[in-house]
Amino acid sequence: MIESTRFQSASGKTGKTVAARLLPGTDLMTGIIEVCKKNDMQFASVQNCFGSFQRSGYLYLVPKPDSKIGVGYGELIQAEGPIEFLGGTGIVCQRDGDYEVHLHGTMCGQTGNVFGGHLVKGENPVITVDLILVEIEGMSLNRDFDEETGAYQFAPVGKEELDTE
Repeated sequence: MIESTRFQSASGKTGKTVAARLLPGTDLMTGIIEVCKKNDMQFASVQNCFGSFQRSGYLYLVPKPDSKIGVGYGELIQAEGPIEFLGGTGIVCQRDGDYEVHLHGTMCGQTGNVFGGHLVKGENPVITVDLILVEIEGMSLNRDFDEETGAYQFAPVGKEELDTE
């Protein structure tokens, strides 16, 4: 039973929209970061992201009794391609002064079996990916270490908090 509703939030606005195609051999996450850098976008929402991978590396949650919340990411799962990348959704944040993409994706293999999870940087070279990024302004989207969960988590900070720092 849920005893209370707890959350962290910030309010901002959307800025420019950038459409891009990642070319063969480009790592998905690195490609998203480079598109953001080229277009001077520090924070973004991944609005559309689909295509195909040469191979894929991803994680999903498994029970971890020794963690603070009883779950954590398991071992890297690798799927050989070609793989249809049905779609990904995520955010472009900052972590310790550098870009970090938090992206989850759904894929299917050559037999049509659907799978997916938390996509891992350096593990998803594309055949091609179509991408729409929407800039987020007026707030800071961070990935900060969270004592309660013992892991890095999404930590949006509003403009009013940024102005007092």
